[in-house]
Amino acid sequence: MSGQPETEASPSAFRLNQRILSIVVFNFASYLTIGLPLAVLPGYVHDVMGYSAFWAGLVISLQYLSTLLSRPHAGRYADLWGPKKVVIFGLFGCLLSGICYALAALSAAWPLISLTLLCIGRLALGIGQSFAGTGSTLWGVGVVGSLHIGRVISWNGICTYGAMALGAPLGALIYHLGGILLLAVVIMLIVIIAIVLALPRPSVKGSKGKPLPFRAVLGKIWPFGLLLAMASAGFGVIATFITLFYQAKGWPGAAFSLTLFSLAFVGTRLLFPNSINRYGGLRVAIVCFGVEALGLFIVWLSFSPWLANLGALLTGAGFSLVFPALGVAAVKAVPQQNQGSALATFTAFMDLSLGITGPVAGFIMSYAGVPVIYLLSALLVCLALLLTWRMRNRNVETI
Repeated sequence: MSGQPETEASPSAFRLNQRILSIVVFNFASYLTIGLPLAVLPGYVHDVMGYSAFWAGLVISLQYLSTLLSRPHAGRYADLWGPKKVVIFGLFGCLLSGICYALAALSAAWPLISLTLLCIGRLALGIGQSFAGTGSTLWGVGVVGSLHIGRVISWNGICTYGAMALGAPLGALIYHLGGILLLAVVIMLIVIIAIVLALPRPSVKGSKGKPLPFRAVLGKIWPFGLLLAMASAGFGVIATFITLFYQAKGWPGAAFSLTLFSLAFVGTRLLFPNSINRYGGLRVAIVCFGVEALGLFIVWLSFSPWLANLGALLTGAGFSLVFPALGVAAVKAVPQQNQGSALATFTAFMDLSLGITGPVAGFIMSYAGVPVIYLLSALLVCLALLLTWRMRNRNVETI
């Protein structure tokens, strides 16, 4: 990857961001369909339908499992069909989830049928998101060029977390106004609008080269995926357990800590959109790991809420660019015709890490207390930093 550096304040940079946003907005739509029911479905399954907490958790978890299992397929078909077709296919999966929610609401008199429809909807949503998310990234890269892949991944992530942050409270409000049926209708309308907007947009072609088999792609990108998994553990313990950490300390304000984490995450991506292109993915990742580890150590040692807030802020800032920084390096490790498979497989490491972090950290917490999980995750991020430093010194990265 090479090219003349661009000036961030120039009109060309502004137009570049516009072109990227015109594509990654479809990933925003797909993640909005995830965020809208996220705060509603567990309570609906448990309190309204009368099922146990196990089934409430299973309904939510099915989407993550489906996303994890379908990611490699999303990348493969993006390489073969072209990313636009994959995005539209993914949006139809999100539409199917809304249809299943509506049918589940209409069949509330038959709880088993209603629960089955919810589960089918969650599985469809997981497949839809993995296809829409992977496809929108590659579509964006095809529109602006591979030189700007780090910028595309960054904007895609901003859309992801922005949609989740907006979707949860908005979904709770919609549910309060009209129940699951109204929520399902809103989800279907959002996806239909996204599909209508996506269809006339120009597509980019899939690769003509012969793709590598999945095992070969995995063999080339797994070091970067492993580093991402280590960093994602730090993200996971903040997002999942910071509320329990504040409760254990007897402090108020856990929600504000999460807000600081999110603002730092998004703000860092907005402030440094071209840092990966300028300094290289592995160099940026090393700095990010250092900042994230510092934040986690501060949370572990914090003796007051303001110190824990500072730690959460630094953790969010540090983790922010890890995915795009390592993602650029992972994509560069494979031929162009395998970029979709590489990106999807790389992302699956984060999915797997977040799926494992919750139960493992919860188990450790039950024996050693809440603060220790922040120490252990900080040490894990430090290990990622050392491995990345070694990787860079061995000239794995070429930019």
